[in-house]
Amino acid sequence: MNDQIPTGDEHGALGDAEYAEFMELAAEEGFDLEEVGGDIAAAGHGPLPVLAVIGRPNVGKSTLVNRIIGRREAVVEDKPGVTRDRVTYEADWNGRRFKVVDTGGWEQDVLGIDASVAMQAEFAIEAADAVVFVVDAKVGATDTDEAVVKLLRRAGKPVVLVANKVDGPSGEADAAMLWSLGLGEPHPISALHGRGTGDMLDAALDALPEAPAQTFGAALGGPRRVALIGRPNVGKSSLLNKVAGEERVVVNEQAGTTRDPVDEMIELGGKTWKFVDTAGIRRRVHLQEGADYYASLRTAAAVEKAEVAVVLIDASESISVQDQRIITMAVEAGRALVIAYNKWDTLDEERRFYLEREIERDLVQIPWAMRVNVSARTGRHMEKLVPAIETALAGWETRIPTGRLNAFLGEIVASHPHPIRGGKQPRILFGTQAGTKPPRFVLFASGFLEAGYRRFIERRLREEFGFDGTPVHISVRVREKRSRKK
Repeated sequence: MNDQIPTGDEHGALGDAEYAEFMELAAEEGFDLEEVGGDIAAAGHGPLPVLAVIGRPNVGKSTLVNRIIGRREAVVEDKPGVTRDRVTYEADWNGRRFKVVDTGGWEQDVLGIDASVAMQAEFAIEAADAVVFVVDAKVGATDTDEAVVKLLRRAGKPVVLVANKVDGPSGEADAAMLWSLGLGEPHPISALHGRGTGDMLDAALDALPEAPAQTFGAALGGPRRVALIGRPNVGKSSLLNKVAGEERVVVNEQAGTTRDPVDEMIELGGKTWKFVDTAGIRRRVHLQEGADYYASLRTAAAVEKAEVAVVLIDASESISVQDQRIITMAVEAGRALVIAYNKWDTLDEERRFYLEREIERDLVQIPWAMRVNVSARTGRHMEKLVPAIETALAGWETRIPTGRLNAFLGEIVASHPHPIRGGKQPRILFGTQAGTKPPRFVLFASGFLEAGYRRFIERRLREEFGFDGTPVHISVRVREKRSRKK
């Protein structure tokens, strides 16, 4: 968003009435209120009620979630097992706000990654205020569906039974057969086409407790947003589980376990953070297909929404071209940057020596990035992660007063003037910081400043003012001398 829009941390410049009016206008204009004023749900007005969407694999849970939230957010593909983690989205229906949790398909007597997926679905049931149980009306009630019913009865939560894939009146009879599950009236819907979803949502909201009122003009801000990104299988989900202190997301040796970005509120270092576990970014995104392709797009979107990107690199392997591409993506998105070298506990002295040489050679463009050496498996050095994130965010938000900046630029011009080119020596006339997040500077000069001299100015800016952990953008405007009329 542009710099004219007052964000939550600038609320002090506005009175409560003006701020409330601005936020209402922002909502009408379609601005992202989380960007404009912080996370409203975290503004101290009580938690939103939670609706979990449960069912066996490939019955249309993610399609229904997308229908409820009104956008294509959850990854959908016509094969079972695409969703693996429990992923939470905010939704509203008829003026009532609530959270909807998409889950992986629940199956009984499964092993490996499927068992982890089922466990996450069970966690979602425990944490929910009400459950939407989705059954494929075309297939009818299966043994797995019967097992889900037993699970729901033990949980004791209100349940709304949904008969999905009822595309027309001919499918109503199939839906009626689901009375046999003993969960009350089945609601026939088509999540794909939207048929019957309004009545189903009315029933779901009847089962939920009242949502807190949405208010404006309150003290806003919300938790800082941290995106965990990296190649597949470098330990992003393990790191999230370690900082959370529990199994929040599915971890498996199989690469590409995570598909949807998973938002988790985590207490760490005395603060609440919003960590986002993302899908591993593979090589050649445009050559991917299906769930992996859409997962990559959502990872890129999660980085854009984040404030700081924590890039995980497998320290036991050589730094790859793909690692460098992922770092470049975070830098080009203008995010604060922390490089976390994972699996540090597995390194011997020889590997550490070669890793340092690789960092000097391959990551020479980002010496300013914050660095932590961690082990997501053992938790080693995990206490260093929050200070690194906080330092990067502080640099990302640093603003230099115009007077101090120009005094600094004057010293540079006097001690290290621009080289003479073509008989001319361009000079910096004036400079200003055009914005923060990340810091952006505009220099007005009498002529073109070469790229090497701009890098020199950036290096000196960092030496003088810090800017640890953040990219710095410098643009130059050339002011040509006007010829005098005789």
